[in-house]
Amino acid sequence: MLIIWILFLSAGIIFYLIYPQKFTAERIASFMNRFSSHLLVGYLIISILRGITLIPSTPFVFAGVLLFPDQPLLVLTISIIAIGCSTTFIYFFSHLLNLEKAIGKMYPQDKLQKKLNSPLGVFFVFLWSFFPVVPTDAVSFAAGAIKMNFTKFILAVLSGELIICSFYVFMGREFFSWIF
Repeated sequence: MLIIWILFLSAGIIFYLIYPQKFTAERIASFMNRFSSHLLVGYLIISILRGITLIPSTPFVFAGVLLFPDQPLLVLTISIIAIGCSTTFIYFFSHLLNLEKAIGKMYPQDKLQKKLNSPLGVFFVFLWSFFPVVPTDAVSFAAGAIKMNFTKFILAVLSGELIICSFYVFMGREFFSWIF
């Protein structure tokens, strides 16, 4: 996967160096206007698949703000849907990575299970999801590995992510409008 990503990035840079005239602001705006519905579907699909690669969602939220500056609620909705999908995927497939053993070595699984399944566990997941420095994918792995109640888990994650993504979308929109 990394090799494909590096090849794709290299091809893009080479294309830019050979044809810099194709990357003017007018041409990019024209391309986006011509294919705006396709960009939206592509943005949704890429945002959902992002979770499989464990790339943080923040750059994708900012990309949505840049691609669709006049549709902040749409960017926020797509971001939350994508985070919900990727978090669910990680939660349900965490057992494939045998994380129970790794988590058990760092923290006894029965204690972690009691903490995450307690009423404060939901609050912990919410704070983890809201805090921008730590990856939500990590708490998704842990919650999936110890079989935390999925409904409580996903509601806590989506609530925390809604707050931080709202901040990113609306403040990012103001920030980018100031720069560009």
